[in-house]
Amino acid sequence: DSVETVDRLGNRNLIDAAAGEGVGHFVFVSALGARPDHPAPFMRAKGETEQLLENSGMPWTALQPNMFMDTSIPVVVGAPVLAGQPVTLVGDGLRRHSMVAMRDVASLAVAVLRREDAMNQRLILGGPDPVSWRDVIAAFEHELGREIPVRTVPLGEPVPGLPGPINDIVQALATYDTPLDTTALTARFGVAPTSVAEFVRGFLSQAGSGSGGAQNLG
Repeated sequence: DSVETVDRLGNRNLIDAAAGEGVGHFVFVSALGARPDHPAPFMRAKGETEQLLENSGMPWTALQPNMFMDTSIPVVVGAPVLAGQPVTLVGDGLRRHSMVAMRDVASLAVAVLRREDAMNQRLILGGPDPVSWRDVIAAFEHELGREIPVRTVPLGEPVPGLPGPINDIVQALATYDTPLDTTALTARFGVAPTSVAEFVRGFLSQAGSGSGGAQNLG
């Protein structure tokens, strides 16, 4: 599996097959900022797929979610917290992003099906509030009832322990903000957006830790 085989050729094949069968509405989960000339291969593949959809002749909707809480928060904050290690941030950790939960994107994908007011559009989705990494850490501290040690590295210096692609994303996120107000969109399609506080509570619960498990986390 790779960006080339899945995100480019795989999605192209899906679109061709769907168009050949006369599919009435193709909903594609893209990513915020995707475009055909994006320097990152994954984002470029998403942008190319959007373009193919637009030219497919099928009714389509491209969802453009901001970064997923489910992939970023556990890796950057959750894993070191559960291991009893300090959280490492790039820069001051104050850049704000409207992170979104995967389940909210899935809910929107289902909600827009066969909705004419969603067809042939790109819909941008973020969480209910833009938050910084410091805010995420504060949510963990609230649930655990203790302070979490934080260390920082300069922009451009890799975060120890993070895989290369995740490091690239974390580095990029430290250079810009993505505050989004998608209140009207979520209300329009009946999606209840998940807050970072709710996500963190659920993450710790699944990890077998809640507020009462703080002592077990060091």
